[in-house]
Amino acid sequence: MKIIVVGAGKVGYTLAQRLAQEDHDVIVVEQNGERRTIIESNLDVMTIEGNGASPQLLADIGIHDVGMMIAVTDSDEVNMIACLAAKQSGVPKTIARIRNTEYLGKNSQHFESMLGIDLIINPEMVTALEISQILKTPAALDVEDFAGGKVRLLEVKIRHNSPFSGIPLKDLKLPNNVLVAGILRKGKMIIPHGNDTIEELDSVFFIGDRDAICGMEDLFVEKRTKVERVLIIGAGRIGRHLTLLLEADSYLVKVIERDRGRCEDLARLVNKAMIICGDGTDVELLSEEGIGDYDAVICLTDDDKLNLLVALMAKHFGAQKTFVRVGRPEYITLMEQVGVDVVFSPRLLTAGAILRQVRRGDIVSVTFFEGAKAEAIELDVIPESPLAGWPIKNVRFPRRVLVGAVVRKGNTFIPNGDSVLHVRDRVVIFTLPENAAKVLDFLEGRK
Repeated sequence: MKIIVVGAGKVGYTLAQRLAQEDHDVIVVEQNGERRTIIESNLDVMTIEGNGASPQLLADIGIHDVGMMIAVTDSDEVNMIACLAAKQSGVPKTIARIRNTEYLGKNSQHFESMLGIDLIINPEMVTALEISQILKTPAALDVEDFAGGKVRLLEVKIRHNSPFSGIPLKDLKLPNNVLVAGILRKGKMIIPHGNDTIEELDSVFFIGDRDAICGMEDLFVEKRTKVERVLIIGAGRIGRHLTLLLEADSYLVKVIERDRGRCEDLARLVNKAMIICGDGTDVELLSEEGIGDYDAVICLTDDDKLNLLVALMAKHFGAQKTFVRVGRPEYITLMEQVGVDVVFSPRLLTAGAILRQVRRGDIVSVTFFEGAKAEAIELDVIPESPLAGWPIKNVRFPRRVLVGAVVRKGNTFIPNGDSVLHVRDRVVIFTLPENAAKVLDFLEGRK
């Protein structure tokens, strides 16, 4: 598919990189010369200088065969106008990154339709929803649902002295319809085989029937109480969205923010959450506010180092679980290795949410894990698929690919080598990112 990406910032770069790896024909429109140079030096995509909201520029590009426009500049208004111009020029699907909540109210659907926007992505809301989903599963590092909620993928940390450590997976007694899809060990992702073992402090990805997954997490991880008390450091856009989501779900929420204006804005929106104007890195303040008594401490400032510092202090004081926002995804593995429970990148979450909409044939969605160290590909088996009618052991997949779960006529099961995939099955495949393009090519019948 030919795709125009307007904006070559962090999200635009990540999108262009992933789309190019999946063999899409990518055109990046960017006015800033430095950003264009970075793209040109690192990615195999076309770059064009100009304003993506300009109808003349779109005409010059020639968009008769463009399948999608994704507008992710720093300006909401430019993104909206770019989508409008693209839709008016005949582009079938448009996606805009919009952060200002004034454009996202109850009447926004009609507004979006008038502007020709098929999908709006709010990065801060995407991030807040991801955090709230993880909080609902206390032992989880990550939770993702597939096939309309019938399949769940759960990431957990294996506890010290686990009775399951060192046992080959083929001898491991898992609940029915649950499979180990991946193992993250010392920053390296492993697609496991039957002779591989789970070791202490591994992050393990279990996939299977949602009900079965929900009932087994405590078998492998430290016992954790239900998350009820949450401390949020930082009341920016993510913090504001998250506070409102958690308050609506009856969590006890306290927010510490040094900017008085942000504190006052948030205080006008909440009912029970406590908003404190203060320095979230002040050890004395954190101690006075009982940071160690919280079930979860979530660090959302724009400074990666400060977020890490506060998370480590929270752990030292006894907080049960810590979350850290990072602007640089390359910090994710390092922060996890020094003891942070959940590290997330809004950039990667936003790119992932957008890429799920870039469907190719039978592909339903693509989801990233652990800073894009692994991918889950959700797809439908169609009559032309190389999967249809073959036992899995006879399908010549690229290396390091695992068929994790299958949904057939509403029922979820874990396949084995003898399982035959049928047309209209919904399948979830787990793989490494360097193999994802090969997997997609294979599924489309290309070598």
